[in-house]
Amino acid sequence: MADRTEPLYTPELREHWTIHSGGEWREAVSGATREIVDPADGRPFAVVAEGDEKDTDLAVAAARAAFDAGEWPHTPAAERAALLHRVADLLVRDRERLGLLESRDAGKTVEEGRVDIDCVADAFRYFAGLVAAEPSGRVVDAGSADVHSVVVHEPVGVCALITPWNYPLLQASWKIAPALAAGNTFVVKPSEITPLTTVALIDLLAEAGLPAGVANIVTGPGHTVGARLAEHPDVDLVSFTGGLVSGTKVAQAAAPTVKKVALELGGKNPNVVFADACATDEGFDTAVDQALNAAFIHSGQVCSAGSRLIVEESVRDRFVAELARRAGKIRLGRGTEDGVECGPLVSEQQRAKTEEYVASALDEGAVLRSGGRRPEPSPQRPGSGYFYEPTVLDRCHREMRVVREEVFGPVLTVETFRTEDEAVALANDTEYGLAGAVWTADAGRARRVAGRLRHGTVWINDFHPYLPQAEWGGFGKSGVGRELGPAGLAEYREAKHVYQNLAPKPVRWFAG
Repeated sequence: MADRTEPLYTPELREHWTIHSGGEWREAVSGATREIVDPADGRPFAVVAEGDEKDTDLAVAAARAAFDAGEWPHTPAAERAALLHRVADLLVRDRERLGLLESRDAGKTVEEGRVDIDCVADAFRYFAGLVAAEPSGRVVDAGSADVHSVVVHEPVGVCALITPWNYPLLQASWKIAPALAAGNTFVVKPSEITPLTTVALIDLLAEAGLPAGVANIVTGPGHTVGARLAEHPDVDLVSFTGGLVSGTKVAQAAAPTVKKVALELGGKNPNVVFADACATDEGFDTAVDQALNAAFIHSGQVCSAGSRLIVEESVRDRFVAELARRAGKIRLGRGTEDGVECGPLVSEQQRAKTEEYVASALDEGAVLRSGGRRPEPSPQRPGSGYFYEPTVLDRCHREMRVVREEVFGPVLTVETFRTEDEAVALANDTEYGLAGAVWTADAGRARRVAGRLRHGTVWINDFHPYLPQAEWGGFGKSGVGRELGPAGLAEYREAKHVYQNLAPKPVRWFAG
Protein backbone atom coordinates (compact mmCIF):
# COMPACT_ATOMS: atom_id res chain seq x y z
CA MET A 1 0.00 0.00 0.00
CA ALA A 2 1.24 3.51 -0.75
CA ASP A 3 2.45 5.81 1.99
CA ARG A 4 -0.49 7.75 3.52
CA THR A 5 1.01 11.21 3.91
CA GLU A 6 -1.44 13.34 1.94
CA PRO A 7 -2.24 16.74 3.50
CA LEU A 8 -4.69 16.44 6.35
CA TYR A 9 -7.32 19.03 5.52
CA THR A 10 -9.57 18.33 8.46
CA PRO A 11 -12.18 20.52 10.18
CA GLU A 12 -10.10 21.06 13.31
CA LEU A 13 -7.06 22.43 11.43
CA ARG A 14 -8.53 25.76 10.45
CA GLU A 15 -5.57 27.94 9.48
CA HIS A 16 -4.06 28.16 13.00
CA TRP A 17 -7.41 28.83 14.71
CA THR A 18 -6.71 26.20 17.35
CA ILE A 19 -7.53 28.07 20.55
CA HIS A 20 -11.03 27.39 21.81
CA SER A 21 -12.60 29.36 24.67
CA GLY A 22 -16.20 30.11 25.50
CA GLY A 23 -17.42 27.95 22.62
CA GLU A 24 -15.50 29.82 19.90
CA TRP A 25 -12.44 28.92 17.84
CA ARG A 26 -9.91 31.70 17.29
CA GLU A 27 -6.27 32.50 16.69
CA ALA A 28 -3.81 33.62 19.37
CA VAL A 29 -4.24 37.14 20.74
CA SER A 30 -0.71 37.91 19.59
CA GLY A 31 -1.25 36.32 16.19
CA ALA A 32 1.74 34.02 16.81
CA THR A 33 1.78 30.56 15.23
CA ARG A 34 3.80 27.36 15.44
CA GLU A 35 4.54 24.79 12.74
CA ILE A 36 3.87 21.16 13.63
CA VAL A 37 6.59 18.90 12.26
CA ASP A 38 6.25 15.31 11.10
CA PRO A 39 9.11 13.53 12.93
CA ALA A 40 9.40 10.98 10.14
CA ASP A 41 10.84 13.55 7.71
CA GLY A 42 11.34 16.73 9.73
CA ARG A 43 8.91 18.69 7.55
CA PRO A 44 6.02 20.89 8.77
CA PHE A 45 2.55 19.63 7.90
CA ALA A 46 0.25 21.80 10.03
CA VAL A 47 0.16 25.22 11.71
CA VAL A 48 -1.39 25.97 15.11
CA ALA A 49 -1.88 29.07 17.23
CA GLU A 50 0.92 29.87 19.68
CA GLY A 51 -1.04 31.02 22.71
CA ASP A 52 0.36 32.83 25.73
CA GLU A 53 -0.76 34.18 29.11
CA LYS A 54 -3.48 36.40 27.58
CA ASP A 55 -5.05 33.48 25.75
CA THR A 56 -4.84 31.42 28.92
CA ASP A 57 -6.61 34.06 30.98
CA LEU A 58 -9.45 34.22 28.44
CA ALA A 59 -9.86 30.44 28.48
CA VAL A 60 -9.84 30.27 32.28
CA ALA A 61 -12.42 33.06 32.44
CA ALA A 62 -14.68 31.10 30.07
CA ALA A 63 -14.29 27.93 32.12
CA ARG A 64 -14.92 29.85 35.35
CA ALA A 65 -18.11 31.40 34.00
CA ALA A 66 -19.33 28.04 32.69
CA PHE A 67 -18.78 26.48 36.09
CA ASP A 68 -20.12 29.27 38.30
CA ALA A 69 -23.15 30.24 36.20
CA GLY A 70 -23.53 27.40 33.70
CA GLU A 71 -25.61 24.24 33.65
CA TRP A 72 -22.95 21.54 33.37
CA PRO A 73 -22.01 21.19 37.08
CA HIS A 74 -25.71 20.69 37.89
CA THR A 75 -26.50 18.37 34.98
CA PRO A 76 -27.71 14.99 36.30
CA ALA A 77 -25.08 12.26 36.26
CA ALA A 78 -27.09 10.18 33.80
CA GLU A 79 -27.08 13.02 31.28
CA ARG A 80 -23.35 13.62 31.70
CA ALA A 81 -22.79 9.91 31.17
CA ALA A 82 -24.91 9.94 28.02
CA LEU A 83 -22.79 12.73 26.57
CA LEU A 84 -19.59 10.82 27.30
CA HIS A 85 -21.03 7.79 25.50
CA ARG A 86 -21.82 10.01 22.50
CA VAL A 87 -18.20 11.20 22.49
CA ALA A 88 -17.02 7.58 22.48
CA ASP A 89 -19.27 6.86 19.50
CA LEU A 90 -17.79 9.82 17.62
CA LEU A 91 -14.27 8.61 18.38
CA VAL A 92 -15.13 5.21 16.92
CA ARG A 93 -16.59 6.93 13.86
CA ASP A 94 -13.40 8.97 13.33
CA ARG A 95 -10.95 6.22 14.36
CA GLU A 96 -9.09 6.04 11.06
CA ARG A 97 -8.71 9.80 10.65
CA LEU A 98 -7.63 10.35 14.26
CA GLY A 99 -5.28 7.36 14.23
CA LEU A 100 -3.54 8.73 11.15
CA LEU A 101 -3.34 12.20 12.68
CA GLU A 102 -1.80 10.75 15.86
CA SER A 103 0.75 8.89 13.74
CA ARG A 104 1.75 11.99 11.78
CA ASP A 105 1.88 14.14 14.91
CA ALA A 106 3.77 11.83 17.30
CA GLY A 107 5.66 9.58 14.89
CA LYS A 108 4.11 6.31 16.05
CA THR A 109 2.78 3.69 13.67
CA VAL A 110 -0.76 4.04 12.35
CA GLU A 111 -1.70 0.80 14.08
CA GLU A 112 -0.51 2.22 17.42
CA GLY A 113 -2.52 5.35 16.65
CA ARG A 114 -5.66 3.30 16.01
CA VAL A 115 -5.18 1.37 19.25
CA ASP A 116 -4.78 4.67 21.09
CA ILE A 117 -8.13 5.89 19.75
CA ASP A 118 -9.76 2.64 20.86
CA CYS A 119 -8.37 3.18 24.35
CA VAL A 120 -9.59 6.78 24.38
CA ALA A 121 -13.12 5.61 23.53
CA ASP A 122 -12.87 2.97 26.27
CA ALA A 123 -11.89 5.64 28.82
CA PHE A 124 -14.92 7.79 27.97
CA ARG A 125 -17.23 4.78 28.21
CA TYR A 126 -15.69 3.65 31.49
CA PHE A 127 -16.12 6.98 33.27
CA ALA A 128 -19.61 7.33 31.83
CA GLY A 129 -20.57 4.00 33.32
CA LEU A 130 -18.85 4.74 36.61
CA VAL A 131 -20.58 8.05 37.27
CA ALA A 132 -23.99 6.80 36.08
CA ALA A 133 -23.93 3.85 38.48
CA GLU A 134 -22.95 5.79 41.58
CA PRO A 135 -25.34 6.29 44.52
CA SER A 136 -26.34 9.88 45.24
CA GLY A 137 -24.55 9.98 48.59
CA ARG A 138 -23.21 7.95 51.51
CA VAL A 139 -25.29 8.12 54.65
CA VAL A 140 -23.31 8.49 57.86
CA ASP A 141 -24.97 7.20 61.03
CA ALA A 142 -24.98 10.08 63.49
CA GLY A 143 -26.54 7.99 66.28
CA SER A 144 -29.73 10.02 66.41
CA ALA A 145 -33.06 9.86 64.62
CA ASP A 146 -33.12 13.64 64.66
CA VAL A 147 -29.99 13.98 62.51
CA HIS A 148 -29.54 13.21 58.83
CA SER A 149 -25.87 13.06 57.84
CA VAL A 150 -24.68 12.34 54.32
CA VAL A 151 -21.43 12.63 52.36
CA VAL A 152 -21.89 13.77 48.77
CA HIS A 153 -19.39 14.40 45.98
CA GLU A 154 -19.29 17.60 43.99
CA PRO A 155 -17.11 18.79 41.11
CA VAL A 156 -13.87 20.54 42.01
CA GLY A 157 -14.44 23.47 39.65
CA VAL A 158 -12.12 24.71 36.91
CA CYS A 159 -9.49 22.10 36.01
CA ALA A 160 -6.21 22.84 34.24
CA LEU A 161 -5.15 19.75 32.29
CA ILE A 162 -1.57 19.71 31.00
CA THR A 163 -0.73 16.71 28.82
CA PRO A 164 2.47 15.20 27.33
CA TRP A 165 3.61 14.65 23.78
CA ASN A 166 4.05 10.87 23.71
CA TYR A 167 0.39 9.76 23.96
CA PRO A 168 -1.38 13.02 23.16
CA LEU A 169 -5.04 12.01 22.98
CA LEU A 170 -4.86 9.04 25.34
CA GLN A 171 -3.32 11.05 28.17
CA ALA A 172 -5.78 13.88 27.53
CA SER A 173 -8.70 11.45 27.78
CA TRP A 174 -7.48 10.15 31.14
CA LYS A 175 -8.01 13.69 32.44
CA ILE A 176 -10.89 15.03 30.34
CA ALA A 177 -13.25 12.06 30.70
CA PRO A 178 -13.27 11.96 34.53
CA ALA A 179 -13.26 15.76 34.77
CA LEU A 180 -16.43 15.94 32.65
CA ALA A 181 -18.02 12.93 34.33
CA ALA A 182 -17.63 14.69 37.68
CA GLY A 183 -19.21 17.90 36.34
CA ASN A 184 -16.16 20.14 36.03
CA THR A 185 -15.15 22.64 33.38
CA PHE A 186 -11.60 22.63 32.06
CA VAL A 187 -8.80 24.22 30.09
CA VAL A 188 -6.51 21.70 28.42
CA LYS A 189 -2.99 22.52 27.28
CA PRO A 190 -1.63 19.80 25.01
CA SER A 191 2.07 19.54 24.30
CA GLU A 192 3.13 22.20 21.83
CA ILE A 193 4.83 19.40 19.86
CA THR A 194 1.79 17.14 19.41
CA PRO A 195 -1.47 19.11 19.87
CA LEU A 196 -3.53 18.09 16.87
CA THR A 197 -5.69 15.21 18.11
CA THR A 198 -6.55 17.09 21.31
CA VAL A 199 -7.74 19.99 19.14
CA ALA A 200 -9.84 17.47 17.22
CA LEU A 201 -11.33 16.11 20.46
CA ILE A 202 -12.64 19.57 21.42
CA ASP A 203 -14.56 19.57 18.15
CA LEU A 204 -16.07 16.18 18.99
CA LEU A 205 -17.10 17.35 22.46
CA ALA A 206 -19.00 20.25 20.89
CA GLU A 207 -20.57 17.91 18.33
CA ALA A 208 -21.71 15.66 21.18
CA GLY A 209 -23.56 18.59 22.75
CA LEU A 210 -21.26 19.81 25.52
CA PRO A 211 -22.30 23.35 26.53
CA ALA A 212 -20.08 26.26 25.45
CA GLY A 213 -17.33 27.17 27.89
CA VAL A 214 -17.09 23.75 29.53
CA ALA A 215 -14.23 22.55 27.30
CA ASN A 216 -11.47 25.01 26.42
CA ILE A 217 -8.06 24.53 24.82
CA VAL A 218 -5.00 26.75 24.51
CA THR A 219 -2.23 25.57 22.20
CA GLY A 220 1.13 26.97 23.25
CA PRO A 221 4.32 26.30 25.23
CA GLY A 222 4.62 25.17 28.80
CA HIS A 223 6.64 28.13 30.04
CA THR A 224 3.78 30.52 29.21
CA VAL A 225 0.47 28.66 28.96
CA GLY A 226 1.29 25.83 31.36
CA ALA A 227 2.89 28.12 33.91
CA ARG A 228 -0.06 30.51 33.87
CA LEU A 229 -2.55 27.67 34.30
CA ALA A 230 -0.64 26.31 37.29
CA GLU A 231 -0.60 29.65 39.11
CA HIS A 232 -3.96 31.07 38.01
CA PRO A 233 -6.15 31.97 41.01
CA ASP A 234 -9.35 30.92 39.23
CA VAL A 235 -8.09 27.37 38.60
CA ASP A 236 -9.14 24.88 41.29
CA LEU A 237 -7.15 21.83 40.19
CA VAL A 238 -4.12 21.25 38.00
CA SER A 239 -3.36 17.83 36.56
CA PHE A 240 0.01 17.42 34.86
CA THR A 241 1.67 14.50 33.08
CA GLY A 242 5.26 14.97 31.99
CA GLY A 243 8.82 15.20 33.24
CA LEU A 244 10.03 15.52 36.82
CA VAL A 245 11.55 18.99 36.41
CA SER A 246 8.41 20.47 34.85
CA GLY A 247 6.16 18.69 37.33
CA THR A 248 8.09 20.17 40.24
CA LYS A 249 7.58 23.65 38.78
CA VAL A 250 3.85 23.01 38.40
CA ALA A 251 3.58 21.99 42.05
CA GLN A 252 5.51 25.06 43.16
CA ALA A 253 3.36 27.39 41.05
CA ALA A 254 0.15 25.82 42.39
CA ALA A 255 1.18 25.99 46.04
CA PRO A 256 0.40 29.67 46.80
CA THR A 257 -3.26 29.19 45.85
CA VAL A 258 -3.42 25.72 47.49
CA LYS A 259 -4.83 24.02 44.42
CA LYS A 260 -5.48 20.33 44.19
CA VAL A 261 -2.53 18.90 42.27
CA ALA A 262 -2.17 15.59 40.42
CA LEU A 263 1.23 14.76 38.94
CA GLU A 264 2.36 11.80 36.83
CA LEU A 265 6.07 12.24 36.27
CA GLY A 266 7.46 9.21 34.54
CA GLY A 267 9.57 6.28 35.63
CA LYS A 268 12.61 4.09 35.29
CA ASN A 269 10.87 0.78 35.21
CA PRO A 270 12.44 -2.61 36.01
CA ASN A 271 11.59 -5.78 34.11
CA VAL A 272 12.79 -8.64 36.34
CA VAL A 273 13.29 -12.01 34.62
CA PHE A 274 13.96 -15.14 36.70
CA ALA A 275 15.61 -18.14 35.09
CA ASP A 276 12.61 -20.41 35.69
CA ALA A 277 10.53 -18.21 33.37
CA CYS A 278 12.88 -19.29 30.58
CA ALA A 279 12.98 -23.01 31.39
CA THR A 280 10.97 -23.93 28.28
CA ASP A 281 11.44 -22.72 24.73
CA GLU A 282 8.01 -21.09 24.81
CA GLY A 283 8.70 -19.39 28.12
CA PHE A 284 12.05 -18.10 26.90
CA ASP A 285 10.60 -16.76 23.65
CA THR A 286 7.72 -15.08 25.47
CA ALA A 287 9.98 -13.36 27.99
CA VAL A 288 12.30 -12.11 25.23
CA ASP A 289 9.39 -10.93 23.11
CA GLN A 290 7.85 -9.01 26.01
CA ALA A 291 11.20 -7.48 26.93
CA LEU A 292 11.35 -6.08 23.39
CA ASN A 293 7.79 -4.77 23.66
CA ALA A 294 8.49 -3.28 27.08
CA ALA A 295 11.50 -1.32 25.86
CA PHE A 296 10.84 -0.42 22.24
CA ILE A 297 7.11 0.24 21.69
CA HIS A 298 6.78 3.84 20.42
CA SER A 299 10.60 4.00 20.33
CA GLY A 300 10.72 3.76 24.12
CA GLN A 301 8.86 7.07 24.51
CA VAL A 302 6.55 5.63 27.17
CA CYS A 303 6.51 6.61 30.85
CA SER A 304 6.03 2.95 31.80
CA ALA A 305 8.65 1.58 29.38
CA GLY A 306 10.56 -1.42 30.71
CA SER A 307 13.90 0.22 30.06
CA ARG A 308 15.77 -1.72 32.80
CA LEU A 309 16.08 -5.45 32.13
CA ILE A 310 17.15 -7.19 35.34
CA VAL A 311 17.82 -10.82 34.41
CA GLU A 312 19.05 -13.79 36.46
CA GLU A 313 22.73 -14.37 35.81
CA SER A 314 22.39 -18.03 34.78
CA VAL A 315 20.34 -17.12 31.68
CA ARG A 316 21.78 -13.67 30.96
CA ASP A 317 24.09 -14.56 28.08
CA ARG A 318 21.48 -16.53 26.15
CA PHE A 319 18.74 -14.00 26.89
CA VAL A 320 20.73 -10.94 25.87
CA ALA A 321 22.06 -12.58 22.72
CA GLU A 322 18.53 -13.34 21.47
CA LEU A 323 17.23 -9.97 22.62
CA ALA A 324 19.96 -8.15 20.68
CA ARG A 325 19.42 -10.30 17.58
CA ARG A 326 15.73 -9.53 17.49
CA ALA A 327 16.20 -5.85 18.34
CA GLY A 328 18.41 -5.57 15.28
CA LYS A 329 15.57 -6.83 13.08
CA ILE A 330 12.96 -4.29 14.19
CA ARG A 331 11.72 -2.47 11.08
CA LEU A 332 12.14 1.29 11.47
CA GLY A 333 10.32 3.74 9.26
CA ARG A 334 7.58 6.26 8.75
CA GLY A 335 4.61 5.22 10.85
CA THR A 336 2.21 5.57 7.93
CA GLU A 337 4.05 2.89 5.91
CA ASP A 338 2.83 -0.71 5.95
CA GLY A 339 5.17 -3.17 7.66
CA VAL A 340 6.88 -0.59 9.86
CA GLU A 341 7.20 -1.74 13.48
CA CYS A 342 8.78 1.31 15.08
CA GLY A 343 8.69 4.99 14.16
CA PRO A 344 11.03 7.92 14.81
CA LEU A 345 11.65 9.83 17.98
CA VAL A 346 9.40 12.85 18.35
CA SER A 347 12.06 15.51 17.72
CA GLU A 348 15.70 16.12 16.93
CA GLN A 349 16.13 17.24 20.54
CA GLN A 350 14.86 13.91 21.81
CA ARG A 351 17.18 11.98 19.50
CA ALA A 352 20.18 14.06 20.57
CA LYS A 353 19.30 13.37 24.21
CA THR A 354 19.16 9.63 23.48
CA GLU A 355 22.52 9.72 21.72
CA GLU A 356 24.08 11.51 24.67
CA TYR A 357 22.82 8.87 27.11
CA VAL A 358 24.21 6.03 24.98
CA ALA A 359 27.58 7.76 24.66
CA SER A 360 27.79 8.27 28.43
CA ALA A 361 26.90 4.62 29.05
CA LEU A 362 29.67 3.42 26.76
CA ASP A 363 32.13 5.75 28.47
CA GLU A 364 31.09 4.24 31.81
CA GLY A 365 31.73 0.68 30.65
CA ALA A 366 28.47 -0.56 29.13
CA VAL A 367 28.77 -3.07 26.27
CA LEU A 368 26.80 -2.29 23.11
CA ARG A 369 24.93 -5.40 21.90
CA SER A 370 22.73 -3.79 19.22
CA GLY A 371 21.81 -0.39 17.80
CA GLY A 372 23.52 2.66 19.21
CA ARG A 373 23.35 4.72 16.04
CA ARG A 374 21.17 6.43 13.45
CA PRO A 375 20.00 4.00 10.78
CA GLU A 376 20.87 4.30 7.14
CA PRO A 377 18.22 6.27 5.17
CA SER A 378 15.77 4.35 3.00
CA PRO A 379 12.54 5.07 1.10
CA GLN A 380 10.57 4.23 4.26
CA ARG A 381 13.04 6.04 6.51
CA PRO A 382 14.01 9.52 5.25
CA GLY A 383 17.39 10.77 6.32
CA SER A 384 15.74 13.96 7.56
CA GLY A 385 13.62 11.99 10.04
CA TYR A 386 14.49 11.55 13.72
CA PHE A 387 15.20 7.82 13.69
CA TYR A 388 17.44 5.92 16.12
CA GLU A 389 18.06 2.19 16.20
CA PRO A 390 16.71 0.10 19.09
CA THR A 391 19.69 -0.17 21.43
CA VAL A 392 20.67 -2.87 23.93
CA LEU A 393 23.37 -1.99 26.49
CA ASP A 394 24.78 -4.95 28.43
CA ARG A 395 26.95 -5.06 31.58
CA CYS A 396 25.25 -2.04 33.10
CA HIS A 397 25.34 -1.08 36.76
CA ARG A 398 23.41 1.20 39.07
CA GLU A 399 25.93 4.06 39.02
CA MET A 400 25.42 4.71 35.30
CA ARG A 401 23.30 7.70 34.30
CA VAL A 402 21.53 5.61 31.67
CA VAL A 403 20.33 3.27 34.43
CA ARG A 404 19.32 5.99 36.90
CA GLU A 405 17.67 8.56 34.64
CA GLU A 406 14.69 8.37 32.29
CA VAL A 407 15.97 8.31 28.71
CA PHE A 408 12.60 8.28 26.91
CA GLY A 409 14.17 6.68 23.87
CA PRO A 410 14.75 3.18 22.43
CA VAL A 411 17.45 2.19 24.93
CA LEU A 412 17.39 -0.97 27.08
CA THR A 413 19.95 -1.53 29.83
CA VAL A 414 20.81 -4.98 31.20
CA GLU A 415 21.66 -5.74 34.85
CA THR A 416 21.97 -9.18 36.47
CA PHE A 417 21.18 -10.79 39.81
CA ARG A 418 21.72 -14.12 41.56
CA THR A 419 19.13 -14.17 44.35
CA GLU A 420 15.53 -13.08 44.81
CA ASP A 421 16.54 -10.51 47.43
CA GLU A 422 19.13 -9.05 45.06
CA ALA A 423 16.54 -8.82 42.27
CA VAL A 424 14.11 -6.94 44.51
CA ALA A 425 16.85 -4.62 45.77
CA LEU A 426 17.91 -3.74 42.23
CA ALA A 427 14.32 -3.20 41.05
CA ASN A 428 13.56 -0.88 43.98
CA ASP A 429 16.85 1.01 43.74
CA THR A 430 15.37 3.95 41.88
CA GLU A 431 14.00 7.34 42.85
CA TYR A 432 11.02 6.62 40.60
CA GLY A 433 8.29 4.06 41.25
CA LEU A 434 5.83 4.02 38.37
CA ALA A 435 5.74 0.45 37.03
CA GLY A 436 7.62 -2.81 36.96
CA ALA A 437 7.27 -6.48 36.05
CA VAL A 438 8.38 -9.89 37.29
CA TRP A 439 8.72 -13.01 35.15
CA THR A 440 8.72 -16.39 36.89
CA ALA A 441 7.08 -19.82 36.67
CA ASP A 442 6.88 -19.97 40.48
CA ALA A 443 3.48 -18.63 41.63
CA GLY A 444 4.69 -18.10 45.20
CA ARG A 445 7.73 -16.14 44.05
CA ALA A 446 5.55 -14.06 41.71
CA ARG A 447 3.35 -12.97 44.62
CA ARG A 448 6.29 -12.35 46.95
CA VAL A 449 8.27 -10.25 44.51
CA ALA A 450 5.25 -8.32 43.27
CA GLY A 451 4.36 -7.53 46.88
CA ARG A 452 7.87 -6.23 47.61
CA LEU A 453 8.21 -4.02 44.51
CA ARG A 454 7.64 -0.33 45.32
CA HIS A 455 5.95 0.59 42.05
CA GLY A 456 2.46 1.84 41.28
CA THR A 457 1.76 -0.91 38.74
CA VAL A 458 3.31 -4.38 38.83
CA TRP A 459 2.79 -6.84 36.00
CA ILE A 460 3.41 -10.57 36.44
CA ASN A 461 4.47 -12.42 33.29
CA ASP A 462 3.35 -9.51 31.12
CA PHE A 463 4.24 -5.90 30.39
CA HIS A 464 2.32 -2.72 29.46
CA PRO A 465 -1.39 -3.66 29.65
CA TYR A 466 -3.60 -1.29 31.63
CA LEU A 467 -7.26 -1.38 32.54
CA PRO A 468 -9.44 1.75 32.64
CA GLN A 469 -11.03 0.49 35.85
CA ALA A 470 -7.66 0.11 37.62
CA GLU A 471 -5.79 2.94 39.29
CA TRP A 472 -2.66 4.36 37.67
CA GLY A 473 -0.16 6.11 39.91
CA GLY A 474 3.30 5.74 41.35
CA PHE A 475 5.66 5.88 44.27
CA GLY A 476 8.60 8.22 44.87
CA LYS A 477 9.25 10.82 42.20
CA SER A 478 6.81 9.25 39.77
CA GLY A 479 4.23 11.69 41.07
CA VAL A 480 1.16 12.10 43.26
CA GLY A 481 -2.50 11.37 42.63
CA ARG A 482 -4.23 8.65 40.65
CA GLU A 483 -5.70 8.38 37.17
CA LEU A 484 -8.21 5.82 35.88
CA GLY A 485 -10.46 3.72 38.11
CA PRO A 486 -12.70 5.15 40.84
CA ALA A 487 -9.73 7.07 42.25
CA GLY A 488 -9.33 8.82 38.89
CA LEU A 489 -12.87 10.14 39.19
CA ALA A 490 -12.27 11.07 42.84
CA GLU A 491 -9.36 13.31 41.81
CA TYR A 492 -11.87 15.64 40.12
CA ARG A 493 -14.24 15.89 43.07
CA GLU A 494 -14.60 17.41 46.48
CA ALA A 495 -16.32 15.55 49.33
CA LYS A 496 -19.00 17.45 51.19
CA HIS A 497 -20.51 16.30 54.48
CA VAL A 498 -24.10 17.54 54.84
CA TYR A 499 -25.30 17.31 58.45
CA GLN A 500 -28.95 18.11 59.02
CA ASN A 501 -30.44 18.40 62.50
CA LEU A 502 -34.10 17.51 62.11
CA ALA A 503 -35.03 18.66 65.63
CA PRO A 504 -32.84 21.64 66.58
CA LYS A 505 -32.87 22.73 70.24
CA PRO A 506 -31.09 25.46 72.20
CA VAL A 507 -27.57 24.44 73.10
CA ARG A 508 -27.07 26.80 76.06
CA TRP A 509 -23.30 26.59 76.17
CA PHE A 510 -23.25 29.80 78.15
CA ALA A 511 -25.24 31.08 81.12
CA GLY A 512 -27.86 33.78 80.55
